[in-house]
Amino acid sequence: MEDETEISEVGLEGSPEANASASPDDPATAEDAEVPAGVTAADASAGSEGTVSPELPAALVETFRVVEQGGPVVLILVAMSVLGLAVALAKLWQFSRAGLGDRRAVTEALTLRERGLPERALARVAAARGPASRALALAIEGQLRSMPEPKIREAVWRCGAEAIESLRSWMRPLETIAALAPLLGLFGTVLGMIAAFAELEAAGGRVDPSVLSGGIWEALLTTAVGLAVAIPAVAAVNWFDRRIEREEHLIESAAAGFFAAEPVLPQRREESHEAPRHHAA
Repeated sequence: MEDETEISEVGLEGSPEANASASPDDPATAEDAEVPAGVTAADASAGSEGTVSPELPAALVETFRVVEQGGPVVLILVAMSVLGLAVALAKLWQFSRAGLGDRRAVTEALTLRERGLPERALARVAAARGPASRALALAIEGQLRSMPEPKIREAVWRCGAEAIESLRSWMRPLETIAALAPLLGLFGTVLGMIAAFAELEAAGGRVDPSVLSGGIWEALLTTAVGLAVAIPAVAAVNWFDRRIEREEHLIESAAAGFFAAEPVLPQRREESHEAPRHHAA
């Protein structure tokens, strides 16, 4: 009886029903159940520790795929976008360093000069950074040195012209990018459409709509990229042009205010105070 009992227990442990009812907490059973075929234990342990988010690599792969499908035209547009961004950042840094739009310093300096305080007016505009302030400082300094008015006008004009020319530097490449980007996009679209219809003609009677739709999609991709490059470039060009125009107007206004206004000298103010006394006597 004891032998039969031992044989029956051994048979139950080795049967499929016993293996199926085995506890999942058993390490050997859990490991065999979790690791699928063709996967090593190192891969399974690495996956159990945590997975790396595939979002960033997927985005990069998608970007490269779009550039590859767009062809050389998209590569040219991407290079133009990088160049345009670099030029725009450089212009922003230049405008911030130039101190554009400092009307307060110009107005205060003109007021001080009209009150007969040219030294204080010169100190006020000399402390400012704007091109209009520099031009006005040259005019006041020339007056203090008793320079002829034509030479003062020439110095102010030259200073303003050099400042405006410096502010307009590197604007031509940005304008070129804004003008050529949509044309390049349209050019790539035309090339893509030609290739799509050529494949459709080569297919003959076995026309596959997916071939035509895929070619059209790739062709329109270049137009979208061209517009994406051109729209920010056009906005940047218009904004930079407006800032330069306002600074040019400020320089002209400062020069006109300097040459049109007549400064009130100290001796003239004393004569104006003494005149009523003499009349009363």
